[in-house]
Formats: sequence, C-alpha cells, structure tokens
Amino acid sequence: MDNVYVNKLGRVALEDQPLEIVERKGLGHPDTMCDSVMNRISVELSKEYIDKFGVVLHHNVDKSLLAAGVAVPAFNGGKVLEPMRFVFGDRATFKVGDEEILVDEIAAKSASDWLKENLRFVDADNVVYQSQIKPGSMALADIFDRKGKFLGSNDTSAAVGYAPFTKTETIIMELENYLNSKSFKRSFPESGEDIKLMGLRKGDDLNITVAMAMVDRFIDDEADYFKKQDEINKAIHGYVDGKFGFDNITIDLNALDVKGRGIDGLYLTVTGTSAEAGDSGQVGRGNNVAGVIPLNRPMSSEAAAGKNPVSHVGKIYNALSYRIANRVMEDVIGVREIYVWLLSQIGKPINEPNVVSAQIIPVDGVELNSVNKQIDEIIAYEFDHLSEFCDDLAMGKISLC
Repeated sequence: MDNVYVNKLGRVALEDQPLEIVERKGLGHPDTMCDSVMNRISVELSKEYIDKFGVVLHHNVDKSLLAAGVAVPAFNGGKVLEPMRFVFGDRATFKVGDEEILVDEIAAKSASDWLKENLRFVDADNVVYQSQIKPGSMALADIFDRKGKFLGSNDTSAAVGYAPFTKTETIIMELENYLNSKSFKRSFPESGEDIKLMGLRKGDDLNITVAMAMVDRFIDDEADYFKKQDEINKAIHGYVDGKFGFDNITIDLNALDVKGRGIDGLYLTVTGTSAEAGDSGQVGRGNNVAGVIPLNRPMSSEAAAGKNPVSHVGKIYNALSYRIANRVMEDVIGVREIYVWLLSQIGKPINEPNVVSAQIIPVDGVELNSVNKQIDEIIAYEFDHLSEFCDDLAMGKISLC
C-alpha cells in the first residue's frame, strides 16, 4: 500500500505518565445495553440477508434509546411499575423483489434474546420494543448494487486504535468481567449487572470507584445491605490486590450510599440495572470497541455498534484499527506503544483507505527504520484479508463493547 505513513510519536508512553483515567461501563449499564443490543440486531439482520440472498444487504441500526421505566425498590423485593422502553432506529433493507425481511420482528427478538441471556432479573417479555427502523436512502442502498469484491465506503470517516493496554486499562476491564462473571453472581447474587468502574491512577497508586446496582430481593434491611456491600468490597480487594503491579489500590464501592437514610440512601434496584427507573441509555456513549473509555487516549467519535459490517467504515475501520495495533505489538519487537489511524472516503472501496497512519513510541534505542517494513507488511496483510475480517464482524465473532 502506498498511502501508509509510519512515524515516531513525540510523547511519553501513557504507562509512564503521572496520571491516567479509565472508565468501563459494565454489562448491565444502559449505554452498554444499547450498544450490545443494536449490534446483535445488525448481526441477526446480516445472517438473515446472507441466508436469503447470499450477501449482507444495506442496513445501519446504530441509533437507539433505552428509556428508563418506573420501579420501586423495597427490602426483600420491590416492583417494576412501568417497563423500560427500547427504541430501535435508523435504516435497513425490508424487501428485495417480492421477498420481504421481517426487520422489526428480528430487532425485537434480538433485543429480547440478549436481555434474557445477560440480565437475570429483567423481564424481557415485559420490555416495550419500539422499532423506528425505516428503509434506507437510495444513494446508500445503491452502494450494495455496485459490483466488485469490496463495496464502497458509505461514509467519510476516521478511526483510531491503540495498543497495548496499560495496567490501569487492564485492571478496569478484567475487574468488570470478574464482577459480572457467573461465578461471582453465584457467590453474590445481590450484585446487579449494572456496574460502572472509574479508575484514577496517580503514579503507581490506583483508586477505583465502583458503582454497583444491588438487587433488592436479596437484601433484608439497611444493615444487611452494608454487610453484603462490605463482603463484596473484600472480594474485590481479593481479586485485585497484588496482581496488577500497583503500589496501592483503594476501592470506593457505591460512594453515594449514606447510612441512616434507609432505602433512599442506598443503590438498590429491583432488576439489577438503573435502566429500570434511574438512567436511560444511548448507542455510542459506552465503551470503545476495545472495551474501555480511555480518557487519556484519542478515540473515534463513531458508534461502531449496529453499523453494517461490509460498507460502513465507522464499524469496520474502528475495529480494524485495534486489530492492526494489537498485531504490531504482538509481532514487532521494539515498539512500546502504537496508535493506528484509518481514514476512508465515501464511495471509495473499503480496502482502499484514503490514508493509514501508524504512530509509534519505540523502545529506547530502537530506530524507526528498523520497524517500518514489518508494520507496513502487517497493514498490507490485514487489508488483503479484509473480507474475512468483515465476515467475522457480520457473524458477531468480534466483540465491539
């Protein structure tokens, strides 16, 4: 490829900087729910299109609103008075010739299935599903009728990915996965899936603020709440202490809680997610495609979840930039940190980016020209195998949040 630029980044590696902030919105956070559900809808639409027509047809379902319902928590179990409402938006192909695709039904089933698989106490059959998905514009749909191995980009868009994770990003990612694991939920069923972590590193000291929705049916009273919260706090320390290379780790769990105020002073929910009453969600407000919100890093403004996997570079390049960055870190000796930028131009085939930029921070003593060729080869290889990558996106084999 002749439009690849590899240059040295004139900055200190993030791991060596004195301050770092990293966030992760967990499985049951309303924003993560929107990203996950809309991407499931895209995957199920892609499978339906491939099954009926042999190819993925035009769709972009990257708009949604999860509107919170009304719930009243109570010790030993409260009630959901009004269900949450999932609004699905944007565009899809509903008909080819005389063959119809049941887009709205696929969307509702995809959402219901995801909720049933991931949120233990949400009654997915009682959620209101409202589809505002409409047929796509002729100009964008026409991209899919043009011949060639690769479709034209349906947007002019930039994406950036990086590697490696810092130890702060690693602990935030792994801790949320642990807190939402089946084994943890068996030990602490009162722990809801709506978990948000905010990590603040100062030097080698790390503070993690954990917001965890507690499930009311497992809580007898205020004293029981704080007893179980203390047990969870100890379990978190047991998981993180001494394992990630920090001098000191402090945990603040449900920092808004106040003793003596009863239910009003506790983070108590009926279903384990704030989406039942307290917080709505939107696509694109959650984690990046690598799974965190890294406040010290550049990030794409595109919401990857729900976009189609064969022409929308807002999904393809977003995920591919991380694939390339990780491969460089795995295969090229002498790179301390890398940022990969991909830019498309609308209408231009997705395998012909307008520019590829690899910005690296080399290991001390390593010259740029000693790694240039290897990085070029990795980039060329990934674009040569772009169709397989898009297939994996279409089948949901690549996680996006």
